[in-house]
Amino acid sequence: MIKLFVGLGNPGPEYEATRHNAGFWWIDALAQALGTRLVAERAYQGLVARVNLPSGPVWLLQPMTYMNKSGVSVAALARFFKIEPQQILVVHDELDLLPGQVKLKLGGSAAGHNGLKDIHGMLGTPDYWRLRLGIGHPGVKSEVIHWVLKKPSPDHRAAIDQAISKSLESRELLIAGQMDQALARIHAQPPRPKPPRPAHTGDTA
Repeated sequence: MIKLFVGLGNPGPEYEATRHNAGFWWIDALAQALGTRLVAERAYQGLVARVNLPSGPVWLLQPMTYMNKSGVSVAALARFFKIEPQQILVVHDELDLLPGQVKLKLGGSAAGHNGLKDIHGMLGTPDYWRLRLGIGHPGVKSEVIHWVLKKPSPDHRAAIDQAISKSLESRELLIAGQMDQALARIHAQPPRPKPPRPAHTGDTA
């Protein structure tokens, strides 16, 4: 089961609406869905919420350490509450997916994402869950830093918000540890619209 949901981003109003903060947006939406509110916790260097469910407590975390030190916050909370890496889901922006796309995976490389790199280092393993929210790619590697620290266009933001809503529908499966079902649901393609029926032309008398 997932006991710790982490959204990655940068603190401060200047970063709030930038692509790199897509993980924060997801955690904000999860907090709203669970009827809770994140508050500053100095011990974990982040905004934190605890939700007590019948299956046990679930934690929500937004590190306030800036992206490249995200692991400091994640490891502090995980170690204090004895949460295993496989019980952690990190939600982050993903350049290799288009806005509106979302993918769930366990482990793997950081693929150049500084937040994931630091979490790897601080947890000592890459074997935690990730939810990758597509933000698209600028097309040129030299433009990546500018791209992630810029606001998405309104249509891209709408697509990302839709992906957040869709993936949040699987929150109960994630909390219950039904990861195969959650993965299948999150990765499911929307049904194709049915072609219109041909108009029936009957003989008229």
